[in-house]
Amino acid sequence: MAGQRNNRIEQRKRNTVGALIFGAGLLLVGIAAVVALPKTSGQAAAEETAETSVVPMAVEYPAPELTLTDLEGNTVSLADLRGQVVLVNLWATWCPPCKYEMPTLQAYFEDHGAEGFTLVAINDGDPTDDVVAFARDYGLTFPVWLDPTYIASEQAFKTNALPSSFVIDREGVVRYAWTGAISLGMLEKYVTPMLGN
Repeated sequence: MAGQRNNRIEQRKRNTVGALIFGAGLLLVGIAAVVALPKTSGQAAAEETAETSVVPMAVEYPAPELTLTDLEGNTVSLADLRGQVVLVNLWATWCPPCKYEMPTLQAYFEDHGAEGFTLVAINDGDPTDDVVAFARDYGLTFPVWLDPTYIASEQAFKTNALPSSFVIDREGVVRYAWTGAISLGMLEKYVTPMLGN
């Protein structure tokens, strides 16, 4: 009798220990799921945010009169680009989001330059040598203009945020304004339809 009782106690202990181990295992799996879920959801949200966070503001006003110089010292003007869809990007070499978006801008320019689209990157006050080196290092093939006295940002477009971008239609009307780095998805969504007009 005592032997059977001891066997039952031992069996219960084993069952209890087994149940505890199983329960602890389930608890660990649950904790791991709770810990991993926010990371996965957070990553998905971050990717979605990166794609949709910088949505342009629809605007409608005449493109400003703006004459500057390019990297070769030639006089250039926004008025000379009438008839094209123009994305004006105000940027600086020291600006992290400006650096981040440059490969995207270059890729979009390469894909759509033959469709009557041009991109003008107007540097906001950096020394010419720094701008030339930046354009070379990033492989920029679109026009880069120099603005050592901040005419574009302070007078023409009236912004102090970098990067800032403005899309001008073929008739010379500013249609969109962006503040912050632009994603390729946003360019395709908002600028590409303008190229068919």
